[in-house]
Amino acid sequence: MKHTSSIEVQRVSKRYTDDPEVAPALDDVSVSIRHNEFFTLLGPSGCGKTTLLRSIAGFEQVTSGSIQIGGQRVDQLPPYKRRVNTVFQNYALFPHMSVAENIAFGLEMQGLEHSAIPGRVKEMLALVQMEHLARRRPAELSGGQQQRVALARALAPRPDVLLLDEPLSALDLKLRKEMQVELKRVQQEAGITFIFVTHDQEEALTLSDRIAVMSAGKILQIGTPNDIYERPQHRFVAHFIGDINFLPGKLKRCAQNGSLFQPEGLPVEIPCASSTLDAGQVQLAFRPERSKLVDPSEPHHLRGVVEAVLYVGTATLYQCRLANDVKVMLRESNEGATSARSVGSPVAVHLPPHACLLMEA
Repeated sequence: MKHTSSIEVQRVSKRYTDDPEVAPALDDVSVSIRHNEFFTLLGPSGCGKTTLLRSIAGFEQVTSGSIQIGGQRVDQLPPYKRRVNTVFQNYALFPHMSVAENIAFGLEMQGLEHSAIPGRVKEMLALVQMEHLARRRPAELSGGQQQRVALARALAPRPDVLLLDEPLSALDLKLRKEMQVELKRVQQEAGITFIFVTHDQEEALTLSDRIAVMSAGKILQIGTPNDIYERPQHRFVAHFIGDINFLPGKLKRCAQNGSLFQPEGLPVEIPCASSTLDAGQVQLAFRPERSKLVDPSEPHHLRGVVEAVLYVGTATLYQCRLANDVKVMLRESNEGATSARSVGSPVAVHLPPHACLLMEA
């Protein structure tokens, strides 16, 4: 019988010391990861994402809690008894073996029938589009090609889950973006669960079916890339994923079941979508691309002055200082015309209700 979840992590904690003054690496973490899902653990260095990955692999023993893979509890099993494989930042290919021999090695160690190995190697070479390079050695391959070989070698034993610990971090930016597309294709064609660790927000948004954002050993939010970007539930999540601005102020209720936000130190009220927050002190968050710079003579907007103009190719970024001395960043798409706004120009910022995200102060 097929289980609805590929992996169940239940109330897992990991401590490296008994000292209560030292925070745990993992603090009561629970998550369900589905079959054939590209699931990403995202967060800054030291947040616990790699510790969680290594705990699933069996390289770390959890202090408390349980881990199940395919319905079987595995947290007391050694790594070789778990149907998972791992691709690390360092691909660790055998330099004296060809591409085909590297892929075959794990199958031989697994004890697969010798006559079946060439067919499985050929299948994996086709999956990562490396058939024409089967006889080359790792030193003769590019970084992206080496990563494909590491993927093929890890997938050859047909694990239930593939764990990937920042496997793209050593690649240059252009190759990294190309390999993101390839990695997603391989995952879909292989038809197994991928658990991917990264600190790169754009990479997580591009690749993932769902993302778990971690901080200080805890999972703060789990959701689709759209959920995480558009509806962050914590200030940390909102700040860590993409660029965002925060304005302190007060929330007021309207009779029409809407909300009005009054920024501190400014005589304007901004209409917002309805919120479950209580009236009072809150933070209004908005993405730079969701706001609009308008003529400063227009009423009912946030007024300020341009302090910096940054041209980034497809868009121009404007850092503005509002009349209450709060700095915000705005983004405008470049459509061929040169912006008339320059440093020192007065501007007004329009925030449509759908752009406003209200959060606890």
